[in-house]
Amino acid sequence: MAGPSSADLCGAPPDRVRDALRDGDPFPGGRGFAGLLRDPPDREGPALVRDALGRQPLFVERGAAEPASGGESAATRDPTPSSAWSFDRTDLDDPEPVPAGALVSDAGTERVWSLPDGEPVDPASGQAAVDEALDAALGGRDDRGAGGIETEAESDGSDLAVAFSGGVDSGVVAAAVPDAPCYVAGFEGCHDVAAAREAAAAMDLNLRVVEITHDDLVRAVRDVAAATGRRNPMDAAIAVPLYLAAEAAAADGIDRLAVGQGADELFGGYSKVADPAGDDRVAAETVRGARTETVRTLPGQLERDVLALRAAGVEPVAPLLDDRIVAAALALPGELLASDGERKVALRRAAAGRVSESVRTADKKAVQYGTYVSRELDRLARRAGFKRRMDDHVGQYLDALLAGE
Repeated sequence: MAGPSSADLCGAPPDRVRDALRDGDPFPGGRGFAGLLRDPPDREGPALVRDALGRQPLFVERGAAEPASGGESAATRDPTPSSAWSFDRTDLDDPEPVPAGALVSDAGTERVWSLPDGEPVDPASGQAAVDEALDAALGGRDDRGAGGIETEAESDGSDLAVAFSGGVDSGVVAAAVPDAPCYVAGFEGCHDVAAAREAAAAMDLNLRVVEITHDDLVRAVRDVAAATGRRNPMDAAIAVPLYLAAEAAAADGIDRLAVGQGADELFGGYSKVADPAGDDRVAAETVRGARTETVRTLPGQLERDVLALRAAGVEPVAPLLDDRIVAAALALPGELLASDGERKVALRRAAAGRVSESVRTADKKAVQYGTYVSRELDRLARRAGFKRRMDDHVGQYLDALLAGE
């Protein structure tokens, strides 16, 4: 399994995390961090930390982060020994995630970083900030050492590929590394494979198509469930195609896979964000409020995706979750998120000149539907006797499948 190279801290050097803790800065540079900080400022003893957006998974043994009480000594509740925490949930007996933005020590769990929730900037400034952040995150390096995709790949000698679906998110990522191979997984005839082929041809990219079979689907469901602990149909259908694309890349010698994760949540890519007042899936009635709700789902989603990718043998690279892009996106006014039937307005405008016009304006399907994975899970469930008239028939099928591992 691929994973963090540092035994203590993943995603950022200790000095940067200490500074972020001292300043309360949720965006200290990079793409998130998690792990053990041995000497946090103004605190006694080591502590576990996880960035404000939860971009790096981190787990502790359940109950280890609770303060000692009664006759227990503090040492028995200390979450920082190596046996009590891990980046990989399978290392622990009863893992629970460290909350995003938290510091966890033997004194308990403390929220130390929060995402900003201020007033939006004006449209011109907002668009300029997104343009600049995209330039920097995809190809440059900031004054705190956070680099673009090519810079990182060159610095550590790793082989990089791109998970590519033909939409604007993966399109801008692939455009930054045009020599990197691209991978897409899906069932024969599915939307994502067709879209990826068209986009790769338009952008002159090297695309490898991973055609999923039912045997692949069943195997991958088991592998993803083991790695992530997620056993429900939605998580399985989202993670499986990503896992199979990554597995194929790893078999080709790739050890880093660049992904477009985070763009939909940050830039307003969902229909429920575009029309929140008429959608009962969100409580908010404004575009910005609905976008905030989707951003808050990112820690759980990223935990699933990162663990699945590492289980497949690659380390994920998520340039659209760079601190500079996150900060710029969160400051956008609603009209640059979704307006006049267009979603991800600011991102699409920033993509002009980077990708072909057909990719820039592409209307992408959710991965579970665009790859036909949800459809085929339904088909397998019905073949196994779990009919649609049954409550959560696909979920019941997965329970039975995973129980027989």
